[in-house]
Amino acid sequence: MDEHILLENVNKSFPKNNRSETVTLEDVSLSIKRGEFISLLGPSGCGKSTLLNIIAGLEKETSGKVLVNGNPITGPGNDRIVVFQESGLFPWMTVLENVMYGLLIKKVPKEEAKERAMVWLQKVHLGKFADRSPHELSGGMKQRVAIARALVMDPEILLMDEPFAALDEQTRMVLHQELETLWRETGKTIIFVTHNIREALVLSDRVVLMKTRPGGIKNIFPVQAARPRNSSDSILNYLENRILSELEQEMEKVLKEELGSDYALKKDRVYIDPHNNLGSDI
Repeated sequence: MDEHILLENVNKSFPKNNRSETVTLEDVSLSIKRGEFISLLGPSGCGKSTLLNIIAGLEKETSGKVLVNGNPITGPGNDRIVVFQESGLFPWMTVLENVMYGLLIKKVPKEEAKERAMVWLQKVHLGKFADRSPHELSGGMKQRVAIARALVMDPEILLMDEPFAALDEQTRMVLHQELETLWRETGKTIIFVTHNIREALVLSDRVVLMKTRPGGIKNIFPVQAARPRNSSDSILNYLENRILSELEQEMEKVLKEELGSDYALKKDRVYIDPHNNLGSDI
């Protein structure tokens, strides 16, 4: 596999007020091979989604270098499609029309667009729901439509921002299997943002653990377990414990920053004032 995406010393800051700014990402360097499945994992506020948006071309890095196929990213492109946590389906369109939409925008003839859209609806097991409205679908079905809508455009890179976070555990497990099948069939490069360690390990070739405030790469964990993955695999259990240990260090930093003198760590337990509503976004 050749190098597909390269990030070198990427920094991202947002204006805070007239005299200061918030540093969201600091000195992020990462090389991603063509066809890799990479997960970005870390506590809330560590810049996972910001990094994904920079690769998508929706945000511009403050400094550093971001390349796809050796070329700088200058904005959104058809080679990079994003699937968000919310499916973002147009409620006034049918399932089929939603999947066709991007093709029609690209001036693909309607019959060809319909044929290509149906192929992908079949691949995500929703062919018989083509004429349904989005409100008639479950959350998992809506995300299948969103994935089909992305892949019908034949992007080189699929960027997924917590696409299964709002789904129940059983539905997530099914979609993990389906996503892995689609990834293996298409050979797409996938970057997947998640808060779920087990989800990252089941899906990924490598898990990129990010540190908090300012965000950066704390560690990278190759997942050398056989596919399809078994959640009880001893390799996954070992990696989960390693990642959890390092993630807890980052969560402690957030708690110390938010709670200040109210923070105390004793016998591996965190004690906080029960009337404090801080840290709820972790």
